[in-house]
Amino acid sequence: MSDAAQPTAAEVRAAAEAVKTALDRHLAAVERRSGEDDPAVYEAFNELAAAAEEYDELLYDRHDEVTPFEIPGSDSGVLPPYQGPEEANALSVLIRRDYAVAEPQRLLAQAERIADLDAGTSGTSGASSAAAAAGSSVHAALGVLFGEFEPDEIASRHKEFGLEEGDSTLWVTAADEPPEPGEWLDTPFDQADPHRVLCRFDVSAVFDDEPDDDGPEADAVAVLEELDEVDEVDGLDVDDDRRPLDADR
Repeated sequence: MSDAAQPTAAEVRAAAEAVKTALDRHLAAVERRSGEDDPAVYEAFNELAAAAEEYDELLYDRHDEVTPFEIPGSDSGVLPPYQGPEEANALSVLIRRDYAVAEPQRLLAQAERIADLDAGTSGTSGASSAAAAAGSSVHAALGVLFGEFEPDEIASRHKEFGLEEGDSTLWVTAADEPPEPGEWLDTPFDQADPHRVLCRFDVSAVFDDEPDDDGPEADAVAVLEELDEVDEVDGLDVDDDRRPLDADR
């Protein structure tokens, strides 16, 4: 960073004062805590984290020095305090799963096979042309694949279809009342409110980098225990290879 772009000493000092103020506010919110998920404490925590992060950045830019504080990021998996109804009358399950097309030729061949089987079962002519159309492009092949199989089956057989798994997340959110039919279909995820999340389950390669002090066997037991907790949610179907822990599909 050039000298012209560096923060001034006064800016660094002001950032330090902001951290002190945020510390006082956080302590006061904790002392007045009204419950385990008091939103005032959550807000004060975020303000303190933002102030500390700002100070850390300015301190480094000006003096090439860092603080001993570790500021948790938004990807820490920690949900904000629940602010939904105490007894949920309706649920929305929001799912996003990412894939990479690792083997396009395998995907195209599978789409051709599916289209060929569908045409043969229905007894219609032109099975070969339908199969050729299905295997004409990755776009067409994906349309055939996701039109034929449920998302859970694709997740369990992704390698068979030439796909490579990426990150995935599942949010179970509470609603006051079931929405009207067709109400949210055009914008299915715009109203996802983190404060109404009853439970959340994330799968990501970043978890593979986390230290494991107890070894792989203990980790497997922990995953199974968490999966058992998922089974207690009525109507929630979770894959056996899922690892529980801003919601799209």
